[in-house]
Amino acid sequence: MTETLTPDVCVVGAGSAGLVVAAGAAQLGLDVVLIERALMGGDCLNHGCVPSKALLAAARLADMQRRGAAFGVAPIEPHVDFAKVMDHVAATIAAIAPNDSVERFEGLGVRVLIEEARFIGRTELQAGPHRIRSRRIVLATGSRPAVPPIPGLSGLPYLTNETLFANRILPGHLIVIGGGPIGLEMAQAHRRLGARVTVLEAADFLPKDDPELAAIVVARLRAEGIDLRAPARIARAERTPAGLALVLEDGERFEGTHLLVAAGRTPSLNGLGLEKAGIAFTKRGITVDRRLRTSNRNVWAIGDCNGLYAFTHMAGYEASLFIRGALFRAPAHLDASIAPWATYTDPELAQVGLSEKAAREKHGDSVHVLRWRLAENDRAQAERETDGLVKVITTRRGRILGATIAAPHAGELIQPWCLAIGKRLGISALASFVPPYPTLGEASKRAAGSAFTEALFGPRTRRLVRLLARLPVW
Repeated sequence: MTETLTPDVCVVGAGSAGLVVAAGAAQLGLDVVLIERALMGGDCLNHGCVPSKALLAAARLADMQRRGAAFGVAPIEPHVDFAKVMDHVAATIAAIAPNDSVERFEGLGVRVLIEEARFIGRTELQAGPHRIRSRRIVLATGSRPAVPPIPGLSGLPYLTNETLFANRILPGHLIVIGGGPIGLEMAQAHRRLGARVTVLEAADFLPKDDPELAAIVVARLRAEGIDLRAPARIARAERTPAGLALVLEDGERFEGTHLLVAAGRTPSLNGLGLEKAGIAFTKRGITVDRRLRTSNRNVWAIGDCNGLYAFTHMAGYEASLFIRGALFRAPAHLDASIAPWATYTDPELAQVGLSEKAAREKHGDSVHVLRWRLAENDRAQAERETDGLVKVITTRRGRILGATIAAPHAGELIQPWCLAIGKRLGISALASFVPPYPTLGEASKRAAGSAFTEALFGPRTRRLVRLLARLPVW
């Protein structure tokens, strides 16, 4: 029997974006239906952010055992039980999963349907035996791994982020297709855990990041023994007795035991029946306006499915815009200038706002570039973590346009710059705050302070101070 539901809000997708909307709307007293065809928590909890950071944490511990000599601690080659490492990954997911569970959301008053949803009208969905009519439908269906059309690839047992964390055998030689954040994070993790690793990238490594700082990360990965190849055009993939092989257009051949495809993401739109709802979309995602509303005024698209930002934190931000705009009817527009991102290699690489290249394209030669190297930071010296840089882009008048950091914990260090850009603070705000000593965060203050070095210690100021020094003490 078909059951008809008429909630105030219907959410399709129980990943980061959908869960924020469902929880927020339910706690505001609205009737909410949440539809998920697979796992609660979506990609981030089950296949992305959470398991990858758990794996990176294990890899960092293994690497620390090798690096003791500089501190007077005898280094050892760690014994890695890869199956137990993956037990740690699974335990991390399990510890967080209750926050995203059906039980928790039903406890909030959300009607959760584990079904596949498709549009049957402009404001009507079918999900299994349920027909849902709603004036506010939120699509939060996320994204899936993009698989490049390499001849022979479909016949190989390759891994993606959706299957990688189920693997319990340490690769003898892991070949990674893709030199973006996912590819490089997993390359470093597996290398530190004992695998031989090769990364093949068709263009540039970390292409969305400032190349000056991306080069710091790439140099570290190479120093750790990862074979990084770019540009590397793959002509075909082949099965071998020991696993697989990738052959480049120039004839160079790479043989490995495992293959990870990390060549980007594509929005998950299949089966939704968007045409029946009059929702415009392209291969990049569902088309939305600044309020994240689609071409159907009753439907919003948030998170990865709109193709704007494939980041969990931006999915949450977009969900908050829906709540403020659609439910409270308050002004709520997407602000691209405040979007940060981080790559959790070691060192980490984090950015917010405009890169130097983007700033120069937009503002010409009127931009100022401020730099402070981690080698000049006392805490970095004490911990022998001196490969890094804080780079800040401002206007001549001191408005902060962007910041990029390559350093340990760069994802944490970028946060004051996120606040500064979001609140439209000038560079003086970052130059005048007082951080505790010794911390890596001092590097941000020193970078900001360098904006005033010439004015403060230049000839005119020196003459003024000499003049003032002749006056009576007061």
